[in-house]
Amino acid sequence: MDQEQLIRTIMAEVMKELGKDQVTFDKPPASVPPAGGGITAAQYPLSEKAGDRIRTSTGKAFADITLAKVKSGELRPDDLRIAKETLVMQAQVADSVGRETLARNLRRASELIVVPDDKLLGIYNALRPYRSTKQDLYDIADDLDKNYGCVMAAQFVREAADVYEQRGRLKRSE
Repeated sequence: MDQEQLIRTIMAEVMKELGKDQVTFDKPPASVPPAGGGITAAQYPLSEKAGDRIRTSTGKAFADITLAKVKSGELRPDDLRIAKETLVMQAQVADSVGRETLARNLRRASELIVVPDDKLLGIYNALRPYRSTKQDLYDIADDLDKNYGCVMAAQFVREAADVYEQRGRLKRSE
């Protein structure tokens, strides 16, 4: 029995002892990638096996990103930022090998591409324990949802607010 399976077996036994035997720690089967051109682990790493499909956030082709062009000033910092579509392809790779949590995180990240960096840093700080009230976090979630179309990220912030409330990690209202 490998280490991962041993840990899953132990956790299942612990949960059963706690009366929560409906919880399973079985490894889920790998997801099937979406039809119509989904990326799988067979195309990973993307830069080597699907480089023609990779674009930067400004639309530059991956092959056009060279050190010489960076040195010459032909490429700007924005030309080096990852595109939403590339993160979605990375999520598809994660799905294809059963890494659902990683895939979900990459999809949330793909949504956040449109959010300005300073706003992202503010959200990061607001999500630290004791920094925000529940309403502050719900307001952030509403802003992400309504102004940027970040539905998954907004739901994540709402869930964090609820968990912080349960664990007593919210800032006290003034």
